[in-house]
Amino acid sequence: MKLHEKELRAVYTDTLIELMTENSNVVCLEADLGKSSGTVPRVWEAFPDRFFDVGVAEANMIGISAGLANEGMVPFCATFTPFATRRAYDQITISIAYAENPVKIVGTAPGITTAKNGATHMCFQDLAIMRAMPNMRVYCPADVYELRSMVKYMAASKKPEYMQLIREIHSPLFDEDYEFDPHKARVLDQGSDVTVVTTGLTSQFAREAVAMLKQEDIHAEHIHYPSVKPFDVETLLKSVKKTNAVVTAENQNVIGGLGGAVCEVLAENYPVKVKRLGARDRFGEVGDVPYLSETLGFSAKDIAAACRAMQASR
Repeated sequence: MKLHEKELRAVYTDTLIELMTENSNVVCLEADLGKSSGTVPRVWEAFPDRFFDVGVAEANMIGISAGLANEGMVPFCATFTPFATRRAYDQITISIAYAENPVKIVGTAPGITTAKNGATHMCFQDLAIMRAMPNMRVYCPADVYELRSMVKYMAASKKPEYMQLIREIHSPLFDEDYEFDPHKARVLDQGSDVTVVTTGLTSQFAREAVAMLKQEDIHAEHIHYPSVKPFDVETLLKSVKKTNAVVTAENQNVIGGLGGAVCEVLAENYPVKVKRLGARDRFGEVGDVPYLSETLGFSAKDIAAACRAMQASR
């Protein structure tokens, strides 16, 4: 089986096992959702002495992870995105970010990818609240190659870090040679008419949208941001000075996440018109990913439509 034919959570588990084999300081923590994250049974069976399931006690998992990191361990702790961020936010702020403990927090099933678990599990604000936290880095891989490189980078990093983890299979955007750099965005398509900025799940949607637009002689420049914080200002400005129009799309609330980061940079450096696509200050609902992306307005069709509107308004 080729790497990109695997679920992202399987590749997360593969990479974690590889890192734990190479480095006895790497440990895995779960909060009763190891099967959902992909680490149970494989990590638990391979490293029973370095796998800790704390039960339904996410704040406690953060505290334990902080203590382990303070003693020189490299903890990867995972649970559903709302529990990894909203529920344990104060513990993350004080025990990890403020103390500068290099814990690796993994939020699984971000946004609409939690699908039929519904609104209570559909976190649309993790990028915003984690980005606002001092000392915290925030990552969103778009495919298995980026995920693998990102997890390896995190294991070697001495920074507190948060990563979204989509669990399902996704089409490859990169290849075996990909190397993650949190300071560098990736230009996936060159264009001069409009700049499309995405991260994680929506980078998949935008590839489809850009291809649709090319058939209409609209040439979008597509920038994928694997890191929302730190944020690559230079790549954005270089593109926008060419296109003078921006569409952002994210698997989040439009308030405070990727679109917020883009608007902050442009407001301070090069003001242009920006259209932000995402959940518009609302909660989610039960449904599959195609249905939810269209209902919430950030599907491939929505991205293409926003780019057309930008082009028509010139």
